[in-house]
Amino acid sequence: MHKNIVILLIIFFGFQSYAQFTNLPNFDEKKIRFGYYIGLNQYDNKVNYKEYTDYPISIERSEGINVGLIAELKLNKNIFLSFEPGLHSNKKKIIFNERTSFTSYNDTLWKVKSNHIHFPFLLKYSSKRLNNFRPYIKAGVSSSINLNEIEGSLANYDMEGFSFEKLNFYYELSFGIDFYLRYFKFSPSVRGVFAFKNEIPSNTPENPWTNNIDKFFTRAIFINLSFY
Repeated sequence: MHKNIVILLIIFFGFQSYAQFTNLPNFDEKKIRFGYYIGLNQYDNKVNYKEYTDYPISIERSEGINVGLIAELKLNKNIFLSFEPGLHSNKKKIIFNERTSFTSYNDTLWKVKSNHIHFPFLLKYSSKRLNNFRPYIKAGVSSSINLNEIEGSLANYDMEGFSFEKLNFYYELSFGIDFYLRYFKFSPSVRGVFAFKNEIPSNTPENPWTNNIDKFFTRAIFINLSFY
């Protein structure tokens, strides 16, 4: 449902920007510009194991919401520096399919609620403007503060209060199109986000959930609608 709404908005604004006259002809002359974005996210995880397992962990993903602000600095006619702080909310389930160490099926399920306070610094390369369209790519690095809460049987295994690492670091890559409308610029984009920091704390005690996990990384996809 949410994805269908996003697609309809992109089609609508795309038609609005298709015109024989040029909208916002001086927009790209601004040295600094500001905007905001709303969008959808889907968080996943990549798991590296210490020993091979026939029963790898499963991640049951769900769609979350992104909201944030944009500050963009023009470096030259094609390259821009972008700072896009935001709040990304998401829920997911982590299912531990290796069940020999558990006494109950409920012990194998973690329900994770996360609020990521996200701080990306990105370089944006824009192609030559074509009428009221301008494709672009963005790449850069980011950090986030992950305020996560895990619902599960942690207390049964002396893990009460356990959470993933609060501070994380990522590299990001996205592509999108700037649509120049009559009164503002609309920019839909798709972004891949890849963590490079292990999210299992080093002081985690022995337990049946994470004992065989060597590294635990976040992966995410964002679909953002930006307005300037």
